[in-house]
This record gives sequence, C-alpha cells and structure tokens, in this order.
Amino acid sequence: MKNAKRFHEHLINKSDVSKTLKHYTLMALLLIFISCNVSPQAIDYGNDGCHFCKMTIVDKVHAAEVVTKKGKVYKFDASECMINFMKEFEINEIKLYLSNNYTEPEALIDATKATFLISENIPSPMGAYLSAFKNVNDAKKFQSEKGGDLYSWTELLDHFKD
Repeated sequence: MKNAKRFHEHLINKSDVSKTLKHYTLMALLLIFISCNVSPQAIDYGNDGCHFCKMTIVDKVHAAEVVTKKGKVYKFDASECMINFMKEFEINEIKLYLSNNYTEPEALIDATKATFLISENIPSPMGAYLSAFKNVNDAKKFQSEKGGDLYSWTELLDHFKD
C-alpha cells in the first residue's frame, strides 16, 4: 500500500512538472510573438527623437517611421530623414515605410503608396520641403495652391539618390 501511494504521488508530481513546462513554453512563445510584432508605433511628439538627425520630433504632418521585419521601429522628424537613413541601413530588413499624411496630422500612411509633394511653400523640418499625401487628389490640390512637383515613392527615392 505504501508503494502504491508513493507511485501515485510520483505521478502527480510528474503531471505538475509537465503542466509547468507547458505553461512556461506557452509564455515563451507568447513573448517571442509579441516582441516580433511588426506594426507601427505612435510617435510621441515633443518627446521622441529622430533616429537620423537626433532632433526632437514635433511636426505632426512631416514625421516618418520605419519598421523592420523583426519589429524594430525607427522614428524620424521628416520623410527626408527616413530616406537618408535608408542609405545607411540594410533596406532588405525594412518591412514598413510610413510617413505622416499632410492632410491628417499624426496619421501614418504607407509611404510606398503615398504621393509626395516638394514645394518651397510648404516647409518641412529638414528643409527638403517634402510632404506626403495619402490621396493623390489632395496632393494635386496642394500643388495647384502651393506649387511644386509631385513624386511617387520610387520617383522620390530616385530624386534623393544624389
């Protein structure tokens, strides 16, 4: 009878260990999943600094952000800083390119699908006069009012190659 009781206690302990291991494994997998989340982060205007030029990000219509495939976020005070950063970074590691939508302060949009306006009548933080628009018609409207040239993402990258 004593041996049966010990055997039963041994089985209970193994079951507890198995449950504990499953619990820790689940927690580790959850932590890995959360830490590799590839999504934008809100920019804390007035507190976050530009990864490229180190200035504090305050302009709510010109800021930008890059998110890597591993989920690391780099924030910029202007789209031109993001583009200059790309020259020094392995771009194959970048998953998301985001710029503020000029017509909707603080809203980050997919920079690869945006229309960009370079107009000397719309100053940007680093002096490139570069603004991003989610809607091409908004970009054309501002171009007719402020002047300047429109660019797609690819055209913009070519423009800044020099």
